[in-house]
Amino acid sequence: MSDKPAEQLLAAEQRARALIDAQLAAAGWAVQDRRELNLFAAQGVAVREVTMTRGHGRADYLLYMDKKAVGVIEAKPMGTPLSGVEWQSAMYADGLPPRFV
Repeated sequence: MSDKPAEQLLAAEQRARALIDAQLAAAGWAVQDRRELNLFAAQGVAVREVTMTRGHGRADYLLYMDKKAVGVIEAKPMGTPLSGVEWQSAMYADGLPPRFV
């Protein structure tokens, strides 16, 4: 449980998303909301907050290259060790919804 009020946590998440969006765009990715999915927008498309099939969670970003899903980005707070979160990527790989394939 966090000592921070919900507003501060939400603001931190919004700031992180803005930073990640800017970094993806600078790297040449077209960043989109899942409701506005357009895989023809660019060669590389990053889709925010994609809900996977039941029981497989929600990926922060689903990455497409040439209209094919090629990866995910799972945003974590600065300093979080990545060695304990590989299970999330495996879960997303198994739970890709057919509409996003």
